[in-house]
Amino acid sequence: MNQVIGQCPICHNNLEVTRLYCRNCDTTIEGHFALNALHQLNPDQLVFLLTFVRDEGKINRVGEDLGISYPTVRSRLHDVIRALGYEIGEDEEASDEDRREVLQALSDGTLTAEEAFKRLSGRS
Repeated sequence: MNQVIGQCPICHNNLEVTRLYCRNCDTTIEGHFALNALHQLNPDQLVFLLTFVRDEGKINRVGEDLGISYPTVRSRLHDVIRALGYEIGEDEEASDEDRREVLQALSDGTLTAEEAFKRLSGRS
């Protein structure tokens, strides 16, 4: 069975479903039906998103599974976010002083690696 596509292969505009069919009872429904946001993703974006979900959003695991670098994972994630109609938030960079404090706390054992990562990546 063919997969539903969300964009016209000719002009790249969004497609609209106009007919639904049930194989079981031979019912056909005609009208104008919207595709959900996931149908706006191209096949590569969908594979990326499914991998991202399977890997529980862990960027390093996504990179390993897809054989791509951390910056490439982030770039592809941003592409998917934009394709779904959302805006990308600005990254909050940690200052050099903040980085030193976080790394010292990590070294002292008063901060977990996960907490350090969150703080350094602006997710605290």
